[in-house]
Amino acid sequence: MIEIKNLSKWYGPTQVLNNSSVTINKGDVVVVCGPSGSGKSTLIKTVNALESFQKGEIFVDGIGLHHPKTNLSKLRSRVGMVFQHFELFPHLSVAENLTIAQVKVLGRNQQDALVRGLKMLDRVGLRAHKDKFPGQLSGGQQQRVAIARALSMDPIVMLFDEPTSALDPEMVGEVLDVIVTLAKEGMTMMVVTHEMGFAREVANRVIFIDVGGCILEDCSKEEFFGNTEDRHPRVKEFLKKTFKH
Repeated sequence: MIEIKNLSKWYGPTQVLNNSSVTINKGDVVVVCGPSGSGKSTLIKTVNALESFQKGEIFVDGIGLHHPKTNLSKLRSRVGMVFQHFELFPHLSVAENLTIAQVKVLGRNQQDALVRGLKMLDRVGLRAHKDKFPGQLSGGQQQRVAIARALSMDPIVMLFDEPTSALDPEMVGEVLDVIVTLAKEGMTMMVVTHEMGFAREVANRVIFIDVGGCILEDCSKEEFFGNTEDRHPRVKEFLKKTFKH
């Protein structure tokens, strides 16, 4: 579904991704973790061309992002993206937030877009809030609307960039529950997160990136959490700090 080959990226003189290669198959749930500033968010943003890159290749469903003739807008419409800060339109109702991209990007008529949007709103348990504006919702509810909006576009893969890091602790669970459900339904996902308990429950693979954008581990969650002595020393240090409380 996603193939990243020898990907490198710089911001000026600073290298943020270093010769990274990842293959993600249909139905994989891959958690990307590592310290702050290691390039985790940059990695997944390259997958739907929100970030450019200087070296390497990326294929999504066989289509090369690096090819100059690739229609990036069309490809991006098939890759659902959920950000840290919701990115909802504050002046539009929940229902309007769910339909606008379907109409403008996919060319659906308003009624079909609304039917699809409300169906996805049902999935995240928020249909009763369809006429509210984002500012009238809690952070957890806004993030669930953002997930419903992404699902309304019929994505072949979902990318989550630290979807719970801007939320109060009480709201984290309601968002993770939605992502767990998607995982059980077979949605292909890449999730950047610091929630290691979630990674242990949902992921089938864990990728660890260190500062400088080097992938130090790409293994099953059983290997990552179970066989810690076999992990890279940097990963062992990270896990020890993460779980010491």
